[in-house]
This record gives sequence, C-alpha cells and structure tokens, in this order.
Amino acid sequence: MKKALQLFALLGIMLISFSIKEQDNALKKSMDAGKGTYSAVCLACHMDSGQGIANVFPPLAKSDYLMADIDRNIKNLIEGLQGEIEVNGKKYNQVMPASGLDDQDIADVLNYVMNSWGNKAEEMVTKERVTKVRASLK
Repeated sequence: MKKALQLFALLGIMLISFSIKEQDNALKKSMDAGKGTYSAVCLACHMDSGQGIANVFPPLAKSDYLMADIDRNIKNLIEGLQGEIEVNGKKYNQVMPASGLDDQDIADVLNYVMNSWGNKAEEMVTKERVTKVRASLK
C-alpha cells in the first residue's frame, strides 16, 4: 500500500511538472509573437525597452498601471485610451489609439509586455480572455 501511495505521489509530481513546462512553452511562444507585434505597433511610443517617453508616453517597464488589471489592458488595446492616467506616481494625459489588433495578437503583445523589462505577470493572457472582454464591450 505504501509503495502504491509513493507511486501515485510520484506520478502526480510528474504530471504537475509536465503541465508547468507546457504553460512555460506556451507563454514563451506567445511572448515571441508578441515581441514582433510590439515592435510594429507599440514601440514608437513606448520605446524599445518599454521605458516610454518622459512626461509624454508612460512606461510599460516596471509599470504599476500595466500590472494592475489585465482586462483593462485588453480594453485599452481594443478601444484605445484617452484621459489622464497615473503610472508609477506620474500623471500622463495623451491619446493611445485603438490598436486594431485581433484577439490573438492582443494576448501575445500583453504576454510580452507583462513579462518583460522587470514585469512578471501572475497569469498568462489567452485569446479566449481577450474574446470575452471584447464581447463585453459591445
């Protein structure tokens, strides 16, 4: 009986390990795709290292605003953003146009920026989550 429990525990650990590795691989793949999207759509304002432009465009690197609300980030990429926001204690008041990205591209670019430059997201953004947020905006 004891050996059966040990075997069961070992199998459980192996399954969890495999699942974590799959998630890591999926995140890496999404981030790689998101890096290209970032370069094409976001880089001009938020710069190559996510530092933004002082007093004009907010940083994404180590950004409290970015890391606080995934659904808000999705909404901002879908609809754009205007009006005053506060990022890392500084106020910004510029217009960010709607990205025009599809749901997968939004998920990928958010996975990239939320896991780069000192950011580490607690969860991976999925296409399904973006689709759900987009549907709630209609």
